[in-house]
Amino acid sequence: MRFMIIVKASRDSEAGRLPSRELLEAMGRYNEELARAGILLAGEGLQPSSKGARVRFAGDRRTVIDGPFSETKELIAGYWLWQVRSKEEAIEWVKRCPNPMPGSEAEIEIRQVFEPEDFGEALTPELRAQEERLRTGTPGKR
Repeated sequence: MRFMIIVKASRDSEAGRLPSRELLEAMGRYNEELARAGILLAGEGLQPSSKGARVRFAGDRRTVIDGPFSETKELIAGYWLWQVRSKEEAIEWVKRCPNPMPGSEAEIEIRQVFEPEDFGEALTPELRAQEERLRTGTPGKR
């Protein structure tokens, strides 16, 4: 099972304040532990929303909204993508994580990623083949 582990933003992360060397070292050790355990697929920190944009869809219209975005508790400061056996295993790993926002409360959200089999018959053999090509980076026909 794959899970996205979402580190929620804080006022400091949204202000562009970089983590301390101590936190970077602690996170580095944690990431090495995840990699040694064979569960780390990807992980990155994100720039503040002031450097981002959103695209709002309304029918055929697209509206671009430049950051920053006001509701900090709904923003993401970083993420990991893990391959684990269960949500409970993901929870246990998150509980071992250094506090990503020292000096303040932090929240990490755990969300399961859809797998092709979750879509049942709606995911036709052609769509499954396309999904596999995209996941493995195998070039497809245009």
